[in-house]
Amino acid sequence: MHAKFQLLFWIANPALELPLAGIMLWRKLHRTYPVFFSYIVFQLLNFAILFPIHEYGSYDLYFYAYWTGAMITLALGFKILHEVFLDVFRPYHTLKDLGTVLFKWAALVMLFVAIVVAAASGAEQSPLVQAVSTVQRCVKVIQCGLVLFLLFFAKYLGVSRRQQSFGIALGFGLYASVQLMGNALYSGGQMKSVVLGTIYPMAHLCAVLIWAAYAWMKVPAREAPATLLASQRWERSLSELQQPAVSDSLIPMFEGMVERAFSRTATEPEHEPAPPNRFTAAAASNSGSKFHAILALPQLRSHR
Repeated sequence: MHAKFQLLFWIANPALELPLAGIMLWRKLHRTYPVFFSYIVFQLLNFAILFPIHEYGSYDLYFYAYWTGAMITLALGFKILHEVFLDVFRPYHTLKDLGTVLFKWAALVMLFVAIVVAAASGAEQSPLVQAVSTVQRCVKVIQCGLVLFLLFFAKYLGVSRRQQSFGIALGFGLYASVQLMGNALYSGGQMKSVVLGTIYPMAHLCAVLIWAAYAWMKVPAREAPATLLASQRWERSLSELQQPAVSDSLIPMFEGMVERAFSRTATEPEHEPAPPNRFTAAAASNSGSKFHAILALPQLRSHR
């Protein structure tokens, strides 16, 4: 009975992915989400290769074909996370650049972890299976985290829950959460592998239905960035970290005063000085003392 259900859900997934690809082509969503569209097309091709091998081929051939497809699916799934992230932060260039750097480092760390796990696996375990399974769990955790991030911060970013990017993240998050819980229950001995073989295709089928519904729905207009004060502050703060403002100083102000005083003195017309009296002598002495005080200010500032 379980084998029949597994086969039924396995066939149902590409049966729904094919019209999903058609809807994306009709709505021209393959231009907005090219990586996600490539993921759907690859799932169709992967089924067309794996199903005949499963029915008529050998186990070894099916084993290597399955895990090769799993590696390609894993790479596309991680790239889809980046694609959704870029779509969410499209109005915020600084945040988008920061996220790109973080995704590159995350990919490098996961690749390093996969190599270490493959090298440390025992002789009874396949290094390929251990490496791909480890990276899969990492990607699944990130997918769940992306859904939680969009649920809590959608209003700050102006992202509607009816947008395609939210639907893509929701479908992957649902499928990832089911896989993580299933793996945990299977490791604890509370669920059999036969049951997992039925639950996983059902979860992926639900994800495909979510993607098809979001691809069919009309996308609402995104909220203007001018009304999103919190996200604007994040963008401005990161921009200031990249290009710090030059601190103001009093020394250039006093230097400008001295230069203006010299230029004013040099441009005054020459005339015959009037004979000094006691009032003009006192004024000249006062102005001279002020001028010398201005000249002395930068020097005193530097000694401090």
